[in-house]
Amino acid sequence: MSAATTPPGDGRQGLKPPPDAAAPVRHPDAPAPGELLGAHYDQCFGCGDAQPHGLHLAARAGEGVSVTAEFTVQPAHQGAPGLAHGGVLVSALDETLGALGWLLRVIAVTGRLESDFVRPVPVGATLHLTARCTAVAGRKIYSSAEGRIGGPEGPVAVRADALFVEVKLDHFTANGRPEEIRAAMEDPDQVKVARAFEVNP
Repeated sequence: MSAATTPPGDGRQGLKPPPDAAAPVRHPDAPAPGELLGAHYDQCFGCGDAQPHGLHLAARAGEGVSVTAEFTVQPAHQGAPGLAHGGVLVSALDETLGALGWLLRVIAVTGRLESDFVRPVPVGATLHLTARCTAVAGRKIYSSAEGRIGGPEGPVAVRADALFVEVKLDHFTANGRPEEIRAAMEDPDQVKVARAFEVNP
């Protein structure tokens, strides 16, 4: 069976929740379904508005522990002529999966992500993404996502299963480049300071 026909979550090593994993629970303070989540950090390649060649991915809270997002492939995102680069498509999946942290109200980073490329995505196409959390086991958060072209009900182009790991703020402050950490922490807009470290795929 090829990667393009392997069902998501079908026994992938390290991505299958353990038997004692709990069902995910949407946090009471999570954004309401349909609410635009916005950028967590304006320099983020995935969602930041200040990145000229970034994805500018716009995610919305969904029902339960799910999110939807859209990303339009630009000429700067090409791999082969006229087609999206596979790494850019994985970045879009990763960003959408990372946005699930807003609904769980945890800071989490990608521990493992496996993707399937089902069909090519042309420049100019809008990728309609959905992600859902499937289980939680301690600090481990299991989730899956897919991206469709031609509309939210269009054919699947890409999909992924992921394991995110909950971390504390010092994961970023101890490991990030000091000048960016300082700039983010010293921003006079305290809402932006708080958001910069809340969600990081």
